[in-house]
Amino acid sequence: MDVNGLPRSNVFRVLWERLKEHPLSRVGPGLITGVADDDPSGIATYSQAGAQFGLNMLWTMALAFPLMAAIQSMCANIGRVTGKGLAANIKTAFPPVVLQGVVLLLLVANTLNIAADVAAMGEVAELVTGFNRHLMTAFFVFGTLLLQVFVPYHRYVFFLKWLTVSLLAYAAVLFTVHVPWGQVVLRTAWPHFTPDSTAAAVVVGVFGTTISPYLFFWQASEEVEDMQARKGMPLVRDARAAGTELRRIRWDTWSGMLYSDITAYFIILATAVTLHVAGVTDINTAAQAASALRPLAGDFAYMLFALGILGVGMIGVPVLAGSGAYALSEAMGWKEGLERKVSEARGFYGIIAISVLAGLGIQYSPISPMKALFWSAVINGVVAVPLMVVILILVSKKSVMGAFTASRPLIILGWIATAVMGAAAVAMFIPG
Repeated sequence: MDVNGLPRSNVFRVLWERLKEHPLSRVGPGLITGVADDDPSGIATYSQAGAQFGLNMLWTMALAFPLMAAIQSMCANIGRVTGKGLAANIKTAFPPVVLQGVVLLLLVANTLNIAADVAAMGEVAELVTGFNRHLMTAFFVFGTLLLQVFVPYHRYVFFLKWLTVSLLAYAAVLFTVHVPWGQVVLRTAWPHFTPDSTAAAVVVGVFGTTISPYLFFWQASEEVEDMQARKGMPLVRDARAAGTELRRIRWDTWSGMLYSDITAYFIILATAVTLHVAGVTDINTAAQAASALRPLAGDFAYMLFALGILGVGMIGVPVLAGSGAYALSEAMGWKEGLERKVSEARGFYGIIAISVLAGLGIQYSPISPMKALFWSAVINGVVAVPLMVVILILVSKKSVMGAFTASRPLIILGWIATAVMGAAAVAMFIPG
C-alpha cells in the first residue's frame, strides 16, 4: 500500500533517515548518562524528598548540578583524551589494590541497584498493564540483555537517545496540578527545615543517587566507544580534533546533566505539591509514588509518572550493567565494548549477563528490593569519595592527559563535589 504516493517501505526508510539526522541523534554520551542518573531508584529517592519535606529539598538539585556536571566532564575528558576507560587509566596510574577495591564494590553496588530498578519496573508495569510483576520484571531484564548483547553499539545507542524523551513526562505532570511558583522560587533559594538526622538522611540519599560511581565509568567508556565508532584517535596521540571534541564534550555533558538535574527537580516538585500537601510523607518505591499520585492528581498524571519510570529504567539498567562490565574488562585486560560481537568479547558480555540476571534473581531471594537499594547506596557512598579523588588526580596528571589537563575552575568544582560527597558518606554512618 502506498502512503502519500510512496511505497510503505520507502516511507519507513525516509522516516528512519530523518530520525538519524535529528539533532538528538548527534548528541553524545552525556545525555544518556544524565538520564540514567534518574533511574527508578533515583525517582524513589527524589519522590521521598518531595513527599517528606515538600518544597524544602529543591535546593539540593540547584547545588548538585554544577558538581555532577564537573565530575562527569572530567570522566568524559579522560575517555576521549586517552582513548581508554576510567578503569584502564586507574590500572596504569595507581597500585592494583586501588582498582581491585573500586571494581569489586562497583559490581556489588550495581547488581543491587539493578535489582531495585527492575523490581520497580515490574511493579509499575503491573500497575499499568495488570500483568504479574515478576513476569514483567523478567520481560524487562531479558529485553535489555538481548538488546545489549545482539544490537551493535551505534544502533543501540540511537534508541537509548530517543528513550531519553521519557523524562519529559515529569515536566508534563506539573501541568496537571497546581504549582505555587512563588513559593517554589523562594524555597529553592531559602529552604525551611530542621537540620536533624532525618533531613540529613534525605540529603545524603539525594546526593548519593545523583553523583554515582557507575556513571563515572559509563561516560568515560562511552566516549571511547564513540571515538572508535567514528574512527577517531585519542587526543593525546592526535590533537587536531581537540578543540572540536572538547567543546562537544563540554556542551554534551553539561546539557545532559542539566536535563537530568531539572528532571529530578521536577520529580521533587511534583511529589511536594501533591503527596506532601495531602499528608503522604513516606514513599519507599517509585511505583508507590506513582500509585499515590493517582487519587491526588488524576489518571493522566499517574500514567505519565509511571511511563517515565519504565522509560528511564530501560536506560538505567543497561548503564548499570554496562559500567560494571567496562570496569572489570579493563581491569582484567579483556576486550570490551558494545560495538564488538559476543564472540569477540565474551568476558565483557558475560559480566553484563551475570549482573542483570543476578538482579533478577534477587527478586526471588529473601533480600527485598528496598534492602538492595539501601546497601547499594551505602556502597556507592563508600566508593564515590576515593574514586572522585582518583579522578581529580588523573585529570591533573600530564602523564595521563598530556596537554589536556583539567582547568582550574573544573578542578575546584570537582573538589567541592568530593567534599560534599565525603560529608554525605560520613553522615550515613552517624547514628540517630
